[in-house]
Amino acid sequence: MTDSLTSRRSLMRYGAYGAAAAALGGVAANWDRLTGADIPGRDDGSLVVATLGPAYGPAAVRTLTEGFRKLHPDIKLRINAVQAVDWSDFFAKILTQIAAGTAPDLVYVATEGVQLFARRLGVALDHWVKRDAEELREYFADVHPSLVESMMYEGSLYQLPVEFNAADMYLNKQVLWRAGAAFPAPDWTRDDFTALLRDMKKSSGSRFTPYFWTNRLWGGVVPWLFANDTNLLAESKAPGGAWLWDSFYPPADRRGRGGGYRWTTPQATDARVEEAYDYLASLIQEGLCTRPEGGNGQNLVGVFSTGRVGVTPAGGFWAGGLHLAGMKAPDYDVQYFPRWRTQRMQFGAAGYALLRTSKRQEEAWEFIKYAARRDTLTRLFTTNQTTPARRSMLGPARYRETGPRHWQVFYDTLDKFPDTGPIPAPPQVAEVEQVLLKHTGTALASRRAVAPALRRMQGDLEKAMERDV
Repeated sequence: MTDSLTSRRSLMRYGAYGAAAAALGGVAANWDRLTGADIPGRDDGSLVVATLGPAYGPAAVRTLTEGFRKLHPDIKLRINAVQAVDWSDFFAKILTQIAAGTAPDLVYVATEGVQLFARRLGVALDHWVKRDAEELREYFADVHPSLVESMMYEGSLYQLPVEFNAADMYLNKQVLWRAGAAFPAPDWTRDDFTALLRDMKKSSGSRFTPYFWTNRLWGGVVPWLFANDTNLLAESKAPGGAWLWDSFYPPADRRGRGGGYRWTTPQATDARVEEAYDYLASLIQEGLCTRPEGGNGQNLVGVFSTGRVGVTPAGGFWAGGLHLAGMKAPDYDVQYFPRWRTQRMQFGAAGYALLRTSKRQEEAWEFIKYAARRDTLTRLFTTNQTTPARRSMLGPARYRETGPRHWQVFYDTLDKFPDTGPIPAPPQVAEVEQVLLKHTGTALASRRAVAPALRRMQGDLEKAMERDV
């Protein structure tokens, strides 16, 4: 959202990885042939962890490496901070490593890739979680079950979430003041949101955009689908998971939990999906927002901080990004996404996936546990470049310098809205996202274009979901 490194780090966590992820599904089936594990000299005895380079710069790599070495001096660790511009580039480079016979042991994976990795490339962590249950009890008590459930696939756990970001609403307080508008209440509605945009537009110049959002899976049209009590794909829960829920969570927190999400039948032509698109098209028609841009909106911090945008959806990572851009804590604030039929919201999370070809799975498990420790995450997440998965890490001291005033919103999006869930990311997520982005742009050309574009989206989604990754 800005040219600063910290903001790019945060944004790339939840971008698309398009063609690379599609290729990943195909490569996975031929992994044994591609790894080149039998080639001499490919193994120096290190546990290799691949991370997205801009998300984990030199300081973060040192933090992880030095801390792990103190705990496990017998394990040789190498962190490969792969320099990439986004998830697509990152996974393309991981595939190159695999083809060259230098596959890592662990890969940092966001929600978009969880099920793809779990289905083809990953190792379930169930055995280790059960074995080390007492050691992990403190971790699970500090992490919301929705984040954990988003890392499950068909009854098994594949990652321990270390961070997440929910799509909340950021508001420029200078623009609110200019419009004579009050900060919205937690239970504000879609109609309240529309009225606020109109007030902002009336009090601002021609170069002002009341609402800005980007065309992507996280934070794009999906939050509006959730708010209208629908989704891009039919959503259900896989059976299983009781082994985890019964061991670590009280009855109130494990009620309704399962073995991970299933996203199946496309429903782009559902009446509520069309209603959500029509609403967004109406905002564009009225001049309350522009047609969404693709990518991650790299210039958005600048236009928001200077008052040329009034409202935008973003996660806890924006607290660090806005601060880095020079915006003071009193100049902006954050509120829950507005209610429509429901006030269910969406998030994306991330953690380390263990690859099944790893010959150091016990050592890799020790790193996974280390990376999820509170002291590790406290040293790692110092600039509010994300929202820590651990609830206890969010407090007044963390946001005193960067803001926002209502920082509690970040974790309360989970705690006070327990039906809040992950973005729809089946194993075929690469194709699904490409279809979504393509047809969303077309659908919002005008209100008349919505229904035809969604019919084409439905057909393309059906083809995408038929592919066996």
